Amino acid sequence: MEKNNSVVYEEKKNFNADEDEFSSKGQSLWKAVWIRLKRNKAAMLGLYMLLVLIFCSIFANVIAPYGPDDQLLSRRFIPPSSAHIFGTDNLGRDIFSRVLYGSRISLLVGFVSVSISAAVGTLLGAISGFYGGNTDNIIMRFIDIMMAIPRILLAISIAATLGQGLTNVMIAVGIGSIPGYARIVRASILSVKEQEYVEAAKAIGTSDSRIILKHILPNCMAPIIVQATMSVATSILSASSLSFIGLGVQPPTPEWGSMLSAGRAYIRDQWYIVTFPGLAIMYTIFSINLFGDGLRDALDPRLKN
Repeated sequence: MEKNNSVVYEEKKNFNADEDEFSSKGQSLWKAVWIRLKRNKAAMLGLYMLLVLIFCSIFANVIAPYGPDDQLLSRRFIPPSSAHIFGTDNLGRDIFSRVLYGSRISLLVGFVSVSISAAVGTLLGAISGFYGGNTDNIIMRFIDIMMAIPRILLAISIAATLGQGLTNVMIAVGIGSIPGYARIVRASILSVKEQEYVEAAKAIGTSDSRIILKHILPNCMAPIIVQATMSVATSILSASSLSFIGLGVQPPTPEWGSMLSAGRAYIRDQWYIVTFPGLAIMYTIFSINLFGDGLRDALDPRLKN
């Protein structure tokens, strides 16, 4: 009995030593990823563009020359000028100020909806991949049903059911992105759960939840991070689409999609009303995609020396 206990103790000690070594290797891995990312000029350009956007959204109340809802009918339809660099809309509101404040809404929707989809999708994928069997079949058939519906159509259906509003938009867009995370995490866990360190954790009596959270998911973070980064752009575009058709953020809240919807009636004569919100969406999607592509290349294990 004492011999068996000593064997278990020695195995546990060796496992803890391997775990510490793996932790140090993980830190050096992320350092190498950052070095490869810095070498990618396009990715760094996207990162700097994204940081500028985040800075403008945080300090919109300082940068904006006017309030987002300040109306003055005597200054309706003023084209871009020194006083209003993006012009004014049909209610005399400064478009530049509304675009700045709109960046807060779009970034909030993007990050919160991705957090929702990543959390739920990772949980479902982890349970499905780790336990397998009937649990895997039930979860993945549900995911297959969700994937059979186009993401934007699923988001429209959920938003129409929940109703209008910022919170409902984030929930609708987040639910529509769950299948992607679930399938990515499941595939990653299937390739990781048979590794020796996982078997060692099971041998010393580690609980399933601790094995998943501490030993398996950290090794699946690379594809999750890439998926989350790329999904922010898709979520912002989906939220703007919902607002454009009247199912998302409602006026007078300055949101880029609703600004496009309100300005489309004046697109022939007052082009600037829709041009600058559209450029803001394009700038955001472009910067996130540049950074996401570079991050994917930096995390690609085939690029290791």
